Amino acid sequence: MAASGWLKFKWQHWSTLPELRLKLVVTLNESVLRNFNAKNYRIWSDLKYGSTSDVVKMIASTSCCIKPAQITYSIRGIWSSSRSFDGWRTHLSSTLFRPELCFEALQMISQKLNDTLTLTGPGTEAGGVMRCYWQPAALTDELAGNRPVVPVKLLGEDLVLFRDSDGKLGLIGRSCPHRGADLCFGRLEDNGVRCPFHGWHFNREGQCVEQPGEPEGSTMHEKIKNVSYPVMEKNGIIFAYMGPGAPPEFPNFDCFRAPETHVFAFKGLWECNWLQAMEVGIDPAHASFLHRFLQDENPEDSYGKQFRDKAADTDIPMTKLLRDYPRPDISVEQMDYGVRIVALRHLDNEKTHVRITNQIFPAAISIPMSREMIITQWHVPVDDETCYWYSMFTSFDKPVDKALMREQRLKEHTLPDYAPIKNKRNNYGFNAEEQACETYTGMGLDINVHDQWAVESPGRIFDRTKEHLGKTDVAIAKYRRMMRAAIASVKAGTTEDLPMLNGVNAAQVFGPISNDTIGDNATWQQAFEKSDQERRAACKGWDATI
Repeated sequence: MAASGWLKFKWQHWSTLPELRLKLVVTLNESVLRNFNAKNYRIWSDLKYGSTSDVVKMIASTSCCIKPAQITYSIRGIWSSSRSFDGWRTHLSSTLFRPELCFEALQMISQKLNDTLTLTGPGTEAGGVMRCYWQPAALTDELAGNRPVVPVKLLGEDLVLFRDSDGKLGLIGRSCPHRGADLCFGRLEDNGVRCPFHGWHFNREGQCVEQPGEPEGSTMHEKIKNVSYPVMEKNGIIFAYMGPGAPPEFPNFDCFRAPETHVFAFKGLWECNWLQAMEVGIDPAHASFLHRFLQDENPEDSYGKQFRDKAADTDIPMTKLLRDYPRPDISVEQMDYGVRIVALRHLDNEKTHVRITNQIFPAAISIPMSREMIITQWHVPVDDETCYWYSMFTSFDKPVDKALMREQRLKEHTLPDYAPIKNKRNNYGFNAEEQACETYTGMGLDINVHDQWAVESPGRIFDRTKEHLGKTDVAIAKYRRMMRAAIASVKAGTTEDLPMLNGVNAAQVFGPISNDTIGDNATWQQAFEKSDQERRAACKGWDATI
């Protein structure tokens, strides 16, 4: 390093690689700090903006930061060429002092990259990844009744779902290939749907099998085929596969392994893009604030409610623990199914509260609801500005009280579209007096409403060119890198970076572990694993062992 204390970095390939926000932190030892003068020791960076460049000077104190700026993804300089910034750290030496240069590459999303990650309609990049996986299309409950036909909008495509007279499911294009009439109003007969406009009849595969108005002997119907997708029913949710080739196998997740008696399914409509909806579920830090209760409810009345149980094997209400320990240490681990997220809250008695949650690729999460129940939740694009969350509540103990859980949720939602009663049009039920003394948000006791406000209020599609990710957003940053890698794989015609499709035997993908545990500071990992094993071993009604 030059005696002047100046250090210069040059950035290349600005136009062809994604943009990042660079944060440069310089930590100096105490002897240097006593004599450190920002006027004499400055670090600057030559940041490319197209054909021009700017010099951004740092503000020096006990720690020093270069102000955020748009730069490129690769570095060329005194280290090596084209080194990725993801989690990259380096150490430099100086005869004047020995700083540690810690580069935190937090993704600064350009508008182009934001579109790439959020848009899921036909022909889009993220949509191509989504279509490689089974996606929830409807609840089984929606087909109850005398006429089991419902409209479905999924990944921007308008479809109609029906159950024929043999009890089998069909999912075909909503628009009749004749002249576009709405097949949701079709006649359900002869194991298919008949368009009331001219009587054209379509089977479960979308094949036109009859055109009663065409001349006798016409074979025109053989050339007419509507869009159709395979569907499968799993514990109260009907899944659709909208991708190329044969559908993949389902993994052996707990929500699929458990019997129908131990799983309750529900859904809800959110008026925002799927990505911001999903990302709230992989952000463990928000629970200490967004879901903070200023008064603790009786945990004995917690059935069917999240964050109302006692913390692990204690008498501490979960709401109190989250309120008292708001700064979790968060780490992530890539798994066969996606990402395991570990949030550690270090208590005052040499104990650590461990919360294990998961991101299930591409658009689901698995989280603990209580000691006996977990939630597996998908965030499914209706279109680019609307999504449904689909939840499976899986019990490791006794059968689920479905009537009670349905009653609880129908108090907050309207049928037939499962739209929340509290929404932006009525300010989510905000009450200033409640916010002052009862809840952090003032939006009632249903945490789903809190999440809904958090993901809807940034707008239908959040402008991520304005976001500033922090250290607690580590799972979000990890997920976005995985999605970008998956997009690249699909474009290249491979499955290398598609979790559960990259040679992994889906039948051997179990769990995932989702629980809350308290253990000794030094053995927290063994504590959550033991806790999960004990819960599974005691499971009643089904074999939950893994």
